[in-house]
Amino acid sequence: MSSEKKPDCGRRNLVFATAAVGGVATVATAVPFLASMAPSERAKAAGAPVEADISKLAPGEMMRVEWRGKPVWIIHRTKEMLEALGKIADRVSDAVSKRPMQPEYARNEARSIKPEYLVVVGICTHLGCSPTDKFKTGAESGINAEWPGGFICPCHGSLFDLAGRVYKNMPAPDNLEVPPHYYLSDTRILIGEDKKA
Repeated sequence: MSSEKKPDCGRRNLVFATAAVGGVATVATAVPFLASMAPSERAKAAGAPVEADISKLAPGEMMRVEWRGKPVWIIHRTKEMLEALGKIADRVSDAVSKRPMQPEYARNEARSIKPEYLVVVGICTHLGCSPTDKFKTGAESGINAEWPGGFICPCHGSLFDLAGRVYKNMPAPDNLEVPPHYYLSDTRILIGEDKKA
């Protein structure tokens, strides 16, 4: 009887040893595989908030920064640019920003925290083209005599005002996106993060 138990013991030990080696091999294989699925440092940096210095941005000028691979425009609007927003409310599709294309704090006519600064993603909501700025007004703009300034998408002709609101009956279905952002100081904006984050 005892001689029959010894081979079973040896077999059992062999099964346990094989299972242990197999388990270690599985873990050794799985760890690098799972680690490869984590975002790279470059990917983490691409999604990180971006700081913009607006101290040298004069009224009527626009600067560009990149956030998450997208162009973000910061426009220092003049008094005349801001006054034009109220005059064309009946010509834009979503004048009071009902659609969720901006954070709650930018749900106003100027679509901004501070009226004089617009922070907007420069990608058309139609097919992802990048509109061009047309800040010159009237006939000088080359658009029409009543043009108050804004943006035009060269791909399919969508027009946006100086708050990034799309005009009615355009291919673009929505206003330009306002990214999450807040002011670190009077001259610095952090794009990609809310104060509450």
